[in-house]
Amino acid sequence: MGSKTVSPASRETYALVAVVMVAKATVGAVSGPEFLEYEVVDVFAPRAFAGNPLAVVFGADHLSTEQCQALAFEFHLSETSFLSAPTEPGVDYRVRIFTPFAELPFAGHPSVGAAHTLVRTGRLPAGTVRQECGVGVLDLVVDGAGATLTGGEPSLGHERPAGGLAAALSLAVDDVAGTPAHLAGCGLPFTYLAVRGPEVVDHAVPDHAALDTLGVGEGVSVLSWDADTATAYARVFAGDLRWDEDPATGSAALGTGVWLVATGLLPGEGTSTYTVRQGEKLGRPSVLSCTVTAAEGRAVSATVQGDVVPIASGRIRLP
Repeated sequence: MGSKTVSPASRETYALVAVVMVAKATVGAVSGPEFLEYEVVDVFAPRAFAGNPLAVVFGADHLSTEQCQALAFEFHLSETSFLSAPTEPGVDYRVRIFTPFAELPFAGHPSVGAAHTLVRTGRLPAGTVRQECGVGVLDLVVDGAGATLTGGEPSLGHERPAGGLAAALSLAVDDVAGTPAHLAGCGLPFTYLAVRGPEVVDHAVPDHAALDTLGVGEGVSVLSWDADTATAYARVFAGDLRWDEDPATGSAALGTGVWLVATGLLPGEGTSTYTVRQGEKLGRPSVLSCTVTAAEGRAVSATVQGDVVPIASGRIRLP
């Protein structure tokens, strides 16, 4: 998603040049525009320029919703995290998460990226940090490489019509693997459609109008499951990205565990590990390392871990 943006460094240079020109052309003191510090990091990234890029904006306490939305649209990455002081006791920080088009109550890669960036820049110590967001307070464990997020309460919706989902992704009924399609999540619900192999996953093309009518939650994860390696090869099309493809989706990876337990692809008791590979079709390979804990055939908790790689830093002008 970030490939369409202008370089953050270039934006800052242009902004600073404009300020200098105004100052020279004016007699007397001039109050310049305000700026906030930001970083761009790649999340769930096995290397730099992979994974899902994220803008992290510091000191966003006094920004309005309109200002946050304008800045997220300017970065034009899949999400931007705006960090501020918490409003809940016993919490380390608050995050507001915006796509270029809307605010989200929660998302995985903005949470993992924000937590790791706060620790790496010395604003918080490593270990467990507590994040306040739109779905409540969530814990993350941060180390030198990245962070592990524990999702919210698992949810499971009723089975969805696999044929209709396949058609909305420009796939044939014969492409469907036969595993029930469900709406599931751990904070944000997604719909999961299993198909017959990675090559079928790569053939999916979203029909925006059709998806708008199907009630798929935040989006659709079309995936193939390899039981031998406990790995899902997935592509996620998100409604809040206007059905564009997301390079890595932590919230969908959490829900994948709920769906895997519900369909019997992972055990209904104990803790299982699984991996989600995503973003490869976009040239942004992502690795999401997950666990799901189940009891009596239902998921009771899930985690997602990913590495975070710093890419850029600078200042951005306030709208």
